[in-house]
Amino acid sequence: MRLSPQHNGAARRFPSARRRVTAALALCVAGLVLSGPATAVPERAAAAPAAGLPYQDATLPVPDRVNDLLSRMTLDDKLGQMTQIEKDSLLPQSDLAAYRIGSVLSGGDSTVSPNNAQTWADTYDSLQRTALTTPLGIPMIYGIDAVHGHNAVRGATLYPHNIGLGATRDPALVQRIGRAVAEEVSGTGIDWDFAPCLCVARDDRWGRTYESYGESPELPSAMATFVTGLQGDTLGAAPASVLATAKHYLGDGGTTAGVDQGDTELSEAELRAIHLPPFKEAIRRGVGSVMLSYSRWNGVRSHAHKYLVTDVLKGELGFTGFVVSDWAAVDQLDGQSGFTGTEITTAVNAGVDMVMVPHDYKKFLALLRGEVTAGRIAPARIDDANRRILTKKFQLGLFERPLTDRSFTGTVGSAAHRSLARQAVRESQVLLKNDGGVLPLAKSARLFVAGKSADDIGNQSGGWTVGWQGRSGPVTDGTTVLQGIRAAVSDPSRVTYDRYGNGIDSTYTAAVAVVGETPYAEGRGDRPNGLGLDQEDLGTLARLKASGVPVVVVLVSGRPLDIAAQLPEWKALLAAWLPGTEGAGVSDVLFGDHAPTGKLPMSWMRTASQQPVNDGDGKTPLFPYGYGLTYDDAPEPTPTPTPSPTPTPSPGACTAAFRTVSSWQGGYQAEVTVENTGSGALTGWSVDWDLAGATVTSLWNGTLTTAQGRATVRNAAFNGALSPGARATFGFTATGTAGTPSPHCAGT
Repeated sequence: MRLSPQHNGAARRFPSARRRVTAALALCVAGLVLSGPATAVPERAAAAPAAGLPYQDATLPVPDRVNDLLSRMTLDDKLGQMTQIEKDSLLPQSDLAAYRIGSVLSGGDSTVSPNNAQTWADTYDSLQRTALTTPLGIPMIYGIDAVHGHNAVRGATLYPHNIGLGATRDPALVQRIGRAVAEEVSGTGIDWDFAPCLCVARDDRWGRTYESYGESPELPSAMATFVTGLQGDTLGAAPASVLATAKHYLGDGGTTAGVDQGDTELSEAELRAIHLPPFKEAIRRGVGSVMLSYSRWNGVRSHAHKYLVTDVLKGELGFTGFVVSDWAAVDQLDGQSGFTGTEITTAVNAGVDMVMVPHDYKKFLALLRGEVTAGRIAPARIDDANRRILTKKFQLGLFERPLTDRSFTGTVGSAAHRSLARQAVRESQVLLKNDGGVLPLAKSARLFVAGKSADDIGNQSGGWTVGWQGRSGPVTDGTTVLQGIRAAVSDPSRVTYDRYGNGIDSTYTAAVAVVGETPYAEGRGDRPNGLGLDQEDLGTLARLKASGVPVVVVLVSGRPLDIAAQLPEWKALLAAWLPGTEGAGVSDVLFGDHAPTGKLPMSWMRTASQQPVNDGDGKTPLFPYGYGLTYDDAPEPTPTPTPSPTPTPSPGACTAAFRTVSSWQGGYQAEVTVENTGSGALTGWSVDWDLAGATVTSLWNGTLTTAQGRATVRNAAFNGALSPGARATFGFTATGTAGTPSPHCAGT
């Protein structure tokens, strides 16, 4: 999402669990038609219908209800359903009904006062009651960017940003987080979350890197479990079911030089191999909406790309939900400010079903109507968009249960959710260096804590925290890293804190420096001119180093940073990413209550000049994708680790299953699953097969060699160890035809 407040969504209602005003009751109470200037207000239906029409019958199949409702809708009813507007642009609120607006959102900086769950729920219900006063009583759907928890609400539980969740390698945990987010979002009435971001971030200079689960398509694909967490196994079938959004389609993480809203200059085979798999998995899980990217693919904007949106997404992949534009993205198609009919026609005909306007809805609707009446947008395209949108509204149960389920309001910031978030923080920590076994720290140790992020919940939560760009300071409720340290030690008086490192001497057991990035979001987060620590951090670290005390660095950041020059001066380095509100999860690892288990979701650069650096590209990073120590590991022999050598496989008990993922004229994409079928653990594996004239053009999650017409793939550093019954996968694209190869697996 972009610019001002963005999008996210909330949860839906459950028949037995909701004490709600029904749509039928709302129609009986308020079957009114709001009046206004004929040139400004859309057509009206002749009269409010009586309750009990087919589309109001919850026992009928959803397609039948949609068909009945469509048959009763005027053109203006339909155009309104395709329109999403920012809450704060509704002046007056009655315009929501007068213009038949189908969706409202709160952008990144849009909030309520006082900012708490109760006020959000009250605001939602007020808007929904207005929406229900239209002749057909079609409920609105409300979207919000709950990207690491219900982050617009002060006091909500905030989880690690996606880069940290990717480090957990724990899809089941991510699904549980999705469920918890759905409950908190539902408790504020909201039905639609603009999450998860399934981008594959390929260049750390990109300011949205922390929104990605990882640089390999396998990792964001695995974490698409968040979709199931939000929606449930079937949308609307359980309490607190929230519409999920797979974003941003397609390739926003692969722009040249990591430029936000830039150009992804890749072949179609590369685009399909790297950036498409997570969206395929989200669609397999039934994701209800897809948001398009601001970026371009080889010069053509996603919002204008009919091939990618209609042919590939809706056609080839079979996506049956609806496509929503990003914030004001349709207005950007011609590079000029202000909607034009041509922009609207281009986007809608490309496959956009709902336009996030977000402000000038009157002009937008007038232009959209003009394009339809002029024949430049076919009525069938309007009906298709409405069918997709209305289907999700019916599935969510909005027609039967349109108002907030207050039974979930109390879950916002609940102890159970904070406990889950603390677990996520623990699992996300990646131990990159531990010379001399300085970690874990003894709880009886005398410690000096320093750094601008040690006692700053805003810094540790990052962007999209009670505001689009986030900010430093006490922006919400939670536990800072320093508070977590003081709670963990046996005697808090033995912990000294100074942000800048002033006052340290040689009597301390260790110095813990919590340093890194300050909050940012898209645009402002791009760092094309370097990824190093700032001058404050460098000064703080220099003071700690001068004391002679062992320095333990906790790096709070939304991506790998350029720290190779400073690394030899540090005894330990723990990548904490952006942990959110539960900073005690960091101290859980620092003191050994939980050993670090996180693995790098990104390759860690040796220098910023190495960007982009990704697994399998032939570059040697400082720490490879998948790297991560634990407390059982032997101390590192050097201060700058290099990738572990890939073991040379020998015959062992494993099998390899080949699957063609997709194919196109002249090429294909395949996936191979390796399984340990023996009784003992494998430390490595290799798979070889006959290429039959094909040529591998790209490969991930392994190392490729070819000789005499055969391909051999050896495990990557992170996926070679397989316990009995465990599996690993690698994928590739190739020219030629896939055929039916019989791969051979050997393991050690």
